[in-house]
Amino acid sequence: MKPKVYLETTIPSYLAASPSRDLVVAAHQQITREWWDDRGRFSLFIFQVVLQEVDSGDEEAAARRLKLVEGIPMLQLTDEVRELARDLLSLKVLPAQAAVDALHVAVAVVNGMDYLVTWNCTHIANAAVRNRIERVCRSKGYEPPVICTPEELLEG
Repeated sequence: MKPKVYLETTIPSYLAASPSRDLVVAAHQQITREWWDDRGRFSLFIFQVVLQEVDSGDEEAAARRLKLVEGIPMLQLTDEVRELARDLLSLKVLPAQAAVDALHVAVAVVNGMDYLVTWNCTHIANAAVRNRIERVCRSKGYEPPVICTPEELLEG
């Protein structure tokens, strides 16, 4: 059975974006493309929020992002997901302005994903935040996914 991966919005965004002049962002884009080319090792999943986010902004870029996520199975918003997202916010694991990020984390956790892959290193793939996310999830009876960047999932 392939590991289950939740794709947070930054992944299709980096894949569909024009090459960046910022060296760090350009490197992230290249790493994301390398990981994407090897994605067949994983079962990928998204959530309605990802569709909403990739469909916003520039029409041409949105069309490229939507094409990338086309056909990827969609996870559902449930009461459990809402409750865990509320807990992540009310317990100050994530700030109020990161409510959408709390939903990304909660849907991945509740649906038993093995990995949550993202370039959001402010509110999600951040060592200090990740530790707090894991603690809250376990206290609620969930085993959290490994929260990581595409770079951490590259093999070889």
